[in-house]
Amino acid sequence: MEPGEVVDNNTLRAVFAVGNMGGMRRSIRNKLLVIVSDHTKALDDDHWEGNVLHYTGMGPKGPQRLNYAQNRTLYKSQTNGVSVHLFEVFEPGRYIYAGEVELTGEPYQDEQADQEGQLRSVWMFPVGLKPGGLRPVPAAPIIRQLETLKQKALAHYSKTKLKQLAKKSKPKPAKRPARTEEFVRNPYVAAYVKRMADGNCDLCQQPAPFKKDGLPFLHCHHVLWLARGGPDIIQNAVALCPNCHERMHQLDRKADVLRLNAQMAKRDPDLPIFDMFAKVK
Repeated sequence: MEPGEVVDNNTLRAVFAVGNMGGMRRSIRNKLLVIVSDHTKALDDDHWEGNVLHYTGMGPKGPQRLNYAQNRTLYKSQTNGVSVHLFEVFEPGRYIYAGEVELTGEPYQDEQADQEGQLRSVWMFPVGLKPGGLRPVPAAPIIRQLETLKQKALAHYSKTKLKQLAKKSKPKPAKRPARTEEFVRNPYVAAYVKRMADGNCDLCQQPAPFKKDGLPFLHCHHVLWLARGGPDIIQNAVALCPNCHERMHQLDRKADVLRLNAQMAKRDPDLPIFDMFAKVK
């Protein structure tokens, strides 16, 4: 199989002699481990930093353990003779083969939400492509579709849970190459500010113009734009109707920024205020 090739799950299973389920699939016969970063099914924080993928270990619920079978296999892959192969999934049923990978640093622990929205300890494995590998580059609309899917997955979370998860998230957004480079926005931040808006635009205070999938149609807007170095945090995010969202990007008025600052301070008086007008490095 060549890097960049797109296959279905049956082909993946047949070629590598692995099981048909799971994000980490071992083949004893072929002395290999297939890891699948499936962005359509989970809120796991798999993300690229430069040429290194920080891959979330095995265990969908509760604290992950390094002695779980496949976590241990990946952890010892530099010495156990097992080759590791990476697939990424951006559309259901389409597995993009990136190539063989190897650990580029020591695995470390982080906090993420499990499938029930409970914060738990996970193991992160930094892996890089070996020579000849090819990092998958999805089309920009696919990234936006994935963000929408994750927003739907968070629709049943309480306001308190969304805030807890959003506060734990990294302020610097991950980036993924597309036809143009796009920020991978934090789904917890977006879901929280939309829920707190209670169906009304944070700028014009009017109800959302319509509902989609049963939810008020509002955009998550970063008051200090991500493209200008703004952080992906609650104190920099509001929910806007499409009209006001376009207004913010077209007119870019300081008066509107001040108004939204006041709205955010009112919404979350327990959080420190983010200075929109300070120089952001």
